[in-house]
Amino acid sequence: MIFAKSKPQETLYEHTQKLLENLKILKTMYGSKIENILPSVVNKELFWHCVYTTAFYHDFGKAYTPFQNVIREMIGQEKIYSPFKNDIPHGYLSPAFLPFEEMSNLLYNDNELIKIIVQAIAFHHERNVIPDKRHILEVISKDLEPQLIKINEHMETNIQKLDKFYLNDMENRITQSHKYYQLYVLIKGILHRLDHASSAHIEVEVESKDALNEVTEKYITLNLNSNLREVQIYTRDNSEKNLIIVASTGIGKTEAALMWGGEDKTFFTLPLRVSLNSLYSRVKETINFSEVGLLHSTSLDYLADKGYEDALEIYEQSRHLAKKLNFTTVDQIFPFVFKYLGYEKIYATLAYSKIIVDEIQAYSPSMAASIIKGLEMIYVLNGKFLIMTATLPRIYKDYLIQKGIPFEEKQFLSTLERHFVTINEKSILDDVDQIIEKSKESKVLVLANTVAQATNIYNTIKSNMTSGVHKNVNLLHSLFIQHDRAQKEKDIQAFSKIPEPGIWISTQIVEASLDVDFDYLFTEMSTLDSLFQRFGRCYRNRQFNLNHPNIYIYTKDVSGVGSVYNKDIWDFSLSYLSEYNNKFVSERDKVQMVDQLYSENQLKGTKFLEEFKNSLTFLDNIIDYDLSKGEVQKIFRDMNTVTCIPQEIYEKNKNLFELCEKEKDKKILAELYREVRKLTVDVPFYRAKRYILGRLNGYRLDNIYLLECCYNDEQGIIFSQKGDDFDRYIF
Repeated sequence: MIFAKSKPQETLYEHTQKLLENLKILKTMYGSKIENILPSVVNKELFWHCVYTTAFYHDFGKAYTPFQNVIREMIGQEKIYSPFKNDIPHGYLSPAFLPFEEMSNLLYNDNELIKIIVQAIAFHHERNVIPDKRHILEVISKDLEPQLIKINEHMETNIQKLDKFYLNDMENRITQSHKYYQLYVLIKGILHRLDHASSAHIEVEVESKDALNEVTEKYITLNLNSNLREVQIYTRDNSEKNLIIVASTGIGKTEAALMWGGEDKTFFTLPLRVSLNSLYSRVKETINFSEVGLLHSTSLDYLADKGYEDALEIYEQSRHLAKKLNFTTVDQIFPFVFKYLGYEKIYATLAYSKIIVDEIQAYSPSMAASIIKGLEMIYVLNGKFLIMTATLPRIYKDYLIQKGIPFEEKQFLSTLERHFVTINEKSILDDVDQIIEKSKESKVLVLANTVAQATNIYNTIKSNMTSGVHKNVNLLHSLFIQHDRAQKEKDIQAFSKIPEPGIWISTQIVEASLDVDFDYLFTEMSTLDSLFQRFGRCYRNRQFNLNHPNIYIYTKDVSGVGSVYNKDIWDFSLSYLSEYNNKFVSERDKVQMVDQLYSENQLKGTKFLEEFKNSLTFLDNIIDYDLSKGEVQKIFRDMNTVTCIPQEIYEKNKNLFELCEKEKDKKILAELYREVRKLTVDVPFYRAKRYILGRLNGYRLDNIYLLECCYNDEQGIIFSQKGDDFDRYIF
């Protein structure tokens, strides 16, 4: 018996058969799509033979006696004597079993094609271990060759001898400069997918009987009793093209994107998790498309909290990219541009998929550069993309044009007059009385650029409210623990839909994440792209019907300028907007202003353009396999934040943490850990470092810091030291 896994116990033969079954599933569902992107060097039959070969032989190296002894010990079986240690990754041994003579005949004696198969197998588990040739040769001669009869019986093969020359093909990793690079990405990426799905005991691709466009059109025509809108017809009819859609809020962008997805495997990205959560539930429960996945850092928590009985199954399928439609944050898929160890899994999947990038203007210049570079790489492998946004920075579009990447661009702008603007050369704090007055009969949204300013505004409004005035005043920002923040997000959305006046004070967290509609917006001046997102939370899809402004913008003593927002772009934004004081700002005005603001000519000499171009230069010169996936995901996420729990929250829930320290069952521990996560909050490290008491102990808790601070569900974290500003923290 040769084992491949210990939990659950599985033989090498059983595991290999699972890969081959998954290969059949992949080929049946997406084989024609993959065949359409094959380089001319191989025909489709030869390609699938290469994939089959890598899948069949990828784990033969697990027959190595020390590896078997590790599993035997875990399942309670007696070890087999061996003079060797388990110090060679099994992938480095597996190519020795390949049928090189047969492969040479099939692959035209092209050693570079053979090298692709060798390296795909050797590095299907990426290791920072340099192969020791002499040691490997000794293991092949003294451990693996003596086992050939047993291995042949177990795997139903007839291998006569093991190859020892393949080690030369493991040298010099295949990179973009290799003539068969694209073929290598596909073969190795597919092997990763097959292996990971089979190890998780799930299907590599989950079949969907329905096409995404058909389900969406049925929902629009039958459930909404409506005809398709112009943007939805356009995306449906141009589903095989790369598109850039600039469309107003409330014009049907989401359904248009789903129509574009059509029958293809589709990834849909948004900047914030709360948006993805809401969209996931809407598509699954309202639009009624069943095979939809959710992939972000807390997706399992959301699925479990929503009461989905198959939450763990959905999570596993999402994590392994098996769903037809996948809602995800960019940090889960776009890190492949850094060519980290194992990046081919994502890259190969996107090659036969479509990707939707929503609200690209919401990302930092470096993040946007990674996304744009990713779209360039996807195009090279024939993947398709849709950029969908309310306002598009021109420099992003210009980059795609410079690289010769074809796309169609079209605007779908609302003709509703929604936003009448007044610009005030004073602090937003100077207009607290007007905010309070408006809130007596209307819904008022107040937005600040930083948490500190939002909290300051909240306290000032509360202290200025006279007796008899309603007390419906609420604060929302990201320095609430996850449980309270999630509740506040539900509350603000519920408040938006009922006929009740009041005030919500918040930060950029509401810009692109929450579907809310207020009567008035009072906001600090920000950059135009951010500002126009804020406009979308006021008169979201209503015709203006007032005799005075509904948007109030404040330009003095503004928080976050120079830290949250680039000072040059903030100044340019104010200059553009000043022409619209006491005027309507139309959807076309917004698009034109952002286009001009983010042109290379306007940005020349700014840190924004420098960061964008430097990031692209870095990605163009990236060293393949220099980073791990974890290291790259840290780059995509905010490396300067730490996960914390306020001390008093910890004390109130001490029993939960004690259970985490004592519990041994992994499933129960996972449930407990999800409960712990609800009590945490991500805080900028520079802000938290003076208040950190230490790390927690227990299962997966050592990445959580205990924070010495006050906390309540009204204001969130309250740091005790007066004058200690956290002005740079925006959400």
